Amino acid sequence: MTAQTRDEATHQRATPSGQLRIARVESFILHVPIHKYVEDSFNTADRWGLPGVILHTDAGISGLGYTSTLTHGDTAIKAVIDELYAPILIGEDPRLHERIWQKLFWSKAHWVGRLGITTMAHAAVDIALWDIKAKAANLPLWRFLGGDKDGRVRSYNTDGGWLNYSETELLAHLRGIVDQGWTAVKMKVGKPDPREDYARVRAARRMLGDEIDLMIDANQVWDLTTARTWASRMEEFNVRWLEEPLHPDDVRSHTLLARATRIPLAVGEHVYSALTFRDFLEAGALGYVQADCTRLAGVTEWLQVAALAKSFNVPVVPHHADMMRVHQHLSAGLNASPMLEVIPWLQDIFEEPLCIKDGWVYPPETPGASTAVRAEKFAEYRVA
Repeated sequence: MTAQTRDEATHQRATPSGQLRIARVESFILHVPIHKYVEDSFNTADRWGLPGVILHTDAGISGLGYTSTLTHGDTAIKAVIDELYAPILIGEDPRLHERIWQKLFWSKAHWVGRLGITTMAHAAVDIALWDIKAKAANLPLWRFLGGDKDGRVRSYNTDGGWLNYSETELLAHLRGIVDQGWTAVKMKVGKPDPREDYARVRAARRMLGDEIDLMIDANQVWDLTTARTWASRMEEFNVRWLEEPLHPDDVRSHTLLARATRIPLAVGEHVYSALTFRDFLEAGALGYVQADCTRLAGVTEWLQVAALAKSFNVPVVPHHADMMRVHQHLSAGLNASPMLEVIPWLQDIFEEPLCIKDGWVYPPETPGASTAVRAEKFAEYRVA
């Protein structure tokens, strides 16, 4: 079975006039090589995990959704889909996303875990539902959501700033990204000695000049004292934001840090609920909301967070974990999201590779959420 059979594809432009029901739930796990080895302050990777689900309907329309891992915990996510969510989904109208969202959230999964693995499984299902909804409307998801942007979204590139790069390699990779047209880049910090981080950020700013946006990402490894000390020292480098400096559940410390530095804080890739984002925003702790529809419970909760951030006048810049498939639509569809993160690792596995020109992402016009995987790649990388 492929991610999307050719027979189903021929029906996807036909909008059902009456009932539309989920007839079959097919879970899967893909392990995709990323063709390089990378490190941040506490993760390493050379493969990317995509546990997910295909929802098949009785009208011939299918929807594909997934979440993202470093290939750890995939089987647990798949088990939640198979054992806890699939029985609820059969027979439901996939267009009624709010009804289904509530049923999944208050299912037996609520007892064993409201955040983390159960939420990521929920995300995969919810993304598949929105894929179906947009296909049933014969619209790309970004147009289905309202289409705030004029067919393109500015992006920034993270793929040149890994900690395992020497300073020379770091500068060469960042320069290569800028030479491709990007005007915004991100690099990792979080070395055992922050003095090395300082030197690398200084070198990057000198090489890039003042016209390129530069963001830094500590991936949670600093304590409050370290963050206060080094954030204030890095202010001279005109850093657009400091990402995940502290433990992602520690709203209090982020609030204190936000008061101690002029660099805006960006948090969200490890925030799993709209309620937690509410607490960060009410505390005045965030300059950027990095909501991720594969870590929140799908597009439905992502839209709640985006509306919440908009009410606090804080921009939403999605985390990359869906490898920009759904997030390109969300950023293009909503006024709350001015920019998109790009790490272009998995583009060759999808039926529609990301269209990027001079750092701008152009979402496609094909109906759906752009999650369809090429049949031969789906077969090659499927491990469950």
